[in-house]
Amino acid sequence: MQPAAKAKEGKHKKTRASKIKTEGGGGDADDFDAWMKSRQLIKPDDQLELTEAELGEEVTKVLTPTNTNVVRNLVVFSFKEGEFVPAPLPGNTVTLISFAGNSLHVDSEEARIQIEESDEIGYPLPMPNYSVVEQRETIVDGEEEGEGEGEEDEKSEGGGKPTAADDEEAEEEEDEEGKQTEGGTETEPGADDEDAPAGAPQTAAAPSKKRKLINQFNYCERATLTYVNPKRNVDTQTIPPPRSQFGGTVLQWIIYDSYQEDFEEQQKASGRTSIKGKAKKTFKKKTALAEMLNRKYLRCWQILERMINQNIYDDIGNDYRYWEDPADEFREGEGNLLPLWKFQYEKTKKMNVTEIVFNPAYYDLFAVCFGSHDFLKQPNEGYLCLFTVKNPSFPDYIIQTDCGVMCCDIHPNYPFLIVLGLYDGNVCVYDLRDGCKDPMYVSRGVNCKHGECVWQIRWGPDMSDGEINFFSVSSDGCVFQWILMQNKLWVTTIITLYLENEVADGPDGTKVILKTGGSCLQFHPFDNNVFLVGTECGFIYKCSTLFSSKYLMTYNAHNMSVYRIDFNRFDSNIFVSCSGDWRVKVWEDMRPDPLFIFDLGSAVGDVKWAPYSSTVFAAVTTEGKVHVFDLNVNKYKPICVQAVVPKRKNKLTRIAFNEKLHFIVVGDEKGVTTSLKLSPNLRAMVKPPKKQLYLDQTTLQNAKLEKLLSLVRELPEGAVVADPASTVRS
Repeated sequence: MQPAAKAKEGKHKKTRASKIKTEGGGGDADDFDAWMKSRQLIKPDDQLELTEAELGEEVTKVLTPTNTNVVRNLVVFSFKEGEFVPAPLPGNTVTLISFAGNSLHVDSEEARIQIEESDEIGYPLPMPNYSVVEQRETIVDGEEEGEGEGEEDEKSEGGGKPTAADDEEAEEEEDEEGKQTEGGTETEPGADDEDAPAGAPQTAAAPSKKRKLINQFNYCERATLTYVNPKRNVDTQTIPPPRSQFGGTVLQWIIYDSYQEDFEEQQKASGRTSIKGKAKKTFKKKTALAEMLNRKYLRCWQILERMINQNIYDDIGNDYRYWEDPADEFREGEGNLLPLWKFQYEKTKKMNVTEIVFNPAYYDLFAVCFGSHDFLKQPNEGYLCLFTVKNPSFPDYIIQTDCGVMCCDIHPNYPFLIVLGLYDGNVCVYDLRDGCKDPMYVSRGVNCKHGECVWQIRWGPDMSDGEINFFSVSSDGCVFQWILMQNKLWVTTIITLYLENEVADGPDGTKVILKTGGSCLQFHPFDNNVFLVGTECGFIYKCSTLFSSKYLMTYNAHNMSVYRIDFNRFDSNIFVSCSGDWRVKVWEDMRPDPLFIFDLGSAVGDVKWAPYSSTVFAAVTTEGKVHVFDLNVNKYKPICVQAVVPKRKNKLTRIAFNEKLHFIVVGDEKGVTTSLKLSPNLRAMVKPPKKQLYLDQTTLQNAKLEKLLSLVRELPEGAVVADPASTVRS
């Protein structure tokens, strides 16, 4: 028998002897029975009796980690897709605690790589599962053989207990076996072959060196003591301060005098500082008083200037109020215009009048915009001047901008707010109460402005939350809404003007919808959501602020750019338009064809309905003439044509009616604004019938217009035209 087998047999003998000792040492059969009784299961009386087949049946239960409290029909809005999409469901795993660790599983790939890199492990590396199973099987077989041999030896010895000598012999055999195995590793393979018998099998190769596995939890604490620097005392010696001995007698009045001197010095120091502070305060007060005095002086000088002008232009002032042309009695169906004042500013002599707007609260105050309609000769500055008929010599307010002012509008509820549209596409809002130097709001940035010139601008009704807003149209084909926020202007695109059924081929073969530039804008008098837009292609689009997908109506109005649109003051379904194709057309809402067409012989710059009559409107042309129409008097030609400026040297650009008095204001290309008084035939009112004297002027004007339209419209069968009211001079 080999030494290893002997050592193994001795070990089994030792364990067998220990088992025999414990069994014969003191166990009792009664204790074993009591222990077995305690291990028996106690069944309740009402337990269900099952058969062997039922007991052997397997019952499968599936546990799923589904969270039943998760909301599965939740949706969110996707701005990318433009619709509501289902929200992703949260996971069913609920993490209670999570922390990072440094432990690795022994069988993992990272642990294997770490072992190969370090070449040391703290304990034997476990084998794979299949090798472990085979090793256990070999060990079990060896134990069974060893137990069998041990039993035979015990039987041969008579079944007695093993003695201490047997234990010592077994330990010596184990030591000899360990020495032999160690010696076997040191000897050469040749020597082993010689010592071994011929029939014995060759032994396996010696096992490799044990490697240690790094374990983050097995560690040892180490402490070191650093060298303590020795302490050192540093002393320095300085020169002692000078000393002097003083002696004197201190009496009560000496102490009092010293306190008095110190108090006087403090008063002098505080007096100097207070004088400086007082000087600053007095300077501020003087500047504030000077500003107040300047304002008062300016107000007084304005009043004196108005008084002087009224004395100078006394005749014109009387005509402005009381002029009546007696010649109208002999001219049936015709009238004329009486020139009154000319308003101009020295710095705007070479600029064009681009807009004229009357103030809704002060009937004698109107705003005039100065810019240029010539794209090749744009000035480096623009002006907005507010004139009053009480002082025609100089404007009351002057606003200067960096480029030409193309349009403006005054807020109907806040007459001190005025908005400007500039040539470079920007807009700005001024508050006349705070001065005219700096605007209250200005559009800034590339995305917060129009791409081209702003042609017209209009205030909109206040929003539901009280915010003030306005609308603008430009040559870039966009209609913007501007909202006055607390610190900035917020812009929104209301509609982009595309040509209907106009598609062109792009450079890459794609179809491109053509845009058109906007030239004028006018809101409906009663429906604030509806507005008309005139374009540079001659179309008039009826749009809505509620949606921008399509037009409510398209009017094929003119052959050239539409310059201005104006609604009738008495019937909101009637509006008039003018264009550069020499024509003025009167339209009815939702009718594709115009009711009246007038050819004026030259480009028409502006047209306006009269505020006092439902059938009177006026237009200005590039020939320098003013045309006044009264459809109730003559449906084919104007009742007044009068030249205001020379034909070859100047052109008229804008016109505006005064809301209270019967006079108009026209502007030309030389920066001059002229006021004209209407003769009695041009401002004739409607006389009510004898049996209906209670009717007001609004009802009579509507009836007059309705009769006029009934003559133009196609009447249904059996319809009868009502007798209208007659027209008399006022």
